[in-house]
Amino acid sequence: MDLLLILTYTAICIAIFKIFKIPLNKWSVPTAILGGIVLIGALLLLMNYNHPYSKYAREAFVTIPINPAVKGMVLSVDVKGNTKVKKGDVLFRIDPTPFAAVVKQKRASLAEAELMVPQLEASWQAAKASVERAIADRDRTKAAFERYEKGRKRGGKNSPFTELELDNKRQLYLASQAQLTAAEAEELRVQLAYESQIDGVNTKVANLQGQLEKAEYDLEQTVVRAPTDGLVTQLAIRPGMIAVPIPLKPLMSFIPDEQRYFAGAFWQNSLLRLKEGDEAEMLLDAVPGRIFKGKVVQVMPAMAEGEFQFTGTLQSAKRLFAPGRTIVLIDLEDDAILHQLPAGVSGQAAVYTEHFSHVAIMRKILLRMQSWLNYVFGEGH
Repeated sequence: MDLLLILTYTAICIAIFKIFKIPLNKWSVPTAILGGIVLIGALLLLMNYNHPYSKYAREAFVTIPINPAVKGMVLSVDVKGNTKVKKGDVLFRIDPTPFAAVVKQKRASLAEAELMVPQLEASWQAAKASVERAIADRDRTKAAFERYEKGRKRGGKNSPFTELELDNKRQLYLASQAQLTAAEAEELRVQLAYESQIDGVNTKVANLQGQLEKAEYDLEQTVVRAPTDGLVTQLAIRPGMIAVPIPLKPLMSFIPDEQRYFAGAFWQNSLLRLKEGDEAEMLLDAVPGRIFKGKVVQVMPAMAEGEFQFTGTLQSAKRLFAPGRTIVLIDLEDDAILHQLPAGVSGQAAVYTEHFSHVAIMRKILLRMQSWLNYVFGEGH
């Protein structure tokens, strides 16, 4: 753009010299050159600082990597490349046979566990009856033992009960006491198994319910759907491929249907002038001779050149102090033609601030001249 301004001034000087027939001598030519240096230099300083321009501008968009949640063979690909789809539309399907089998197994195990609950209740009632029977047996043997013991003490040597008979009654009583202890322990075990619950559900049943829900979720994930409105481009997945849930290797890239923003890389010396809401204009290499109006949406608050993360290695000064540009997001007004262009088109951008607004006309003229050159030259001229 600086060259265009110089050439324009040169053309004006030549026209003035020709029209007014000014002689070319040691005074007129140096005066024109010196005047051009002062004039163009002052205009360039005011224009570049107050109305910054970037020859690096491009549409920035986000893609969603599509990864399956389960591993399996791709059964069918339902989406067509470069075709709009709605949220929830099927992208591709994975063979559901092994996942359906797991669901069937978990349902059978859950049904079996649910039937075990009334069985545990019945076992608990049986254990209670066993405890009551053991208590009665204990009480009966205890009464017999105490009767023999009293009779032995009262009768002495003349007692009708021998020492051996007393010892037998004692052993029967101790055996019944041990049986009661065992019955009580069994009752406690069955009671704990029956009353073991979480959120009012038997723990084993709840565990199998969770396993069934996980199996049903895996079965649902065999049908991969569009996360939002958008399209899939450069579709390379085919039936017969093995889909593996590896985040670093997505099966396809999904471009969501979102508002399109353009990002321009501006020199840092204009940061004090750039702010949200400033008027902006862009030319696109794909649309020669046309200027798109817009506004500054945001001046990015951070620059990648100053970023570093812990990696266990020291950062080099060359990387940390590399020069960089600040990124400015621009929202263009004409969405109709933008949606006819592929995402990621490039161009050039200019921002017009409120300072020295009368100089902005120069930037607008130069930007339009640059746009006209796109009819002849390709990207990067």
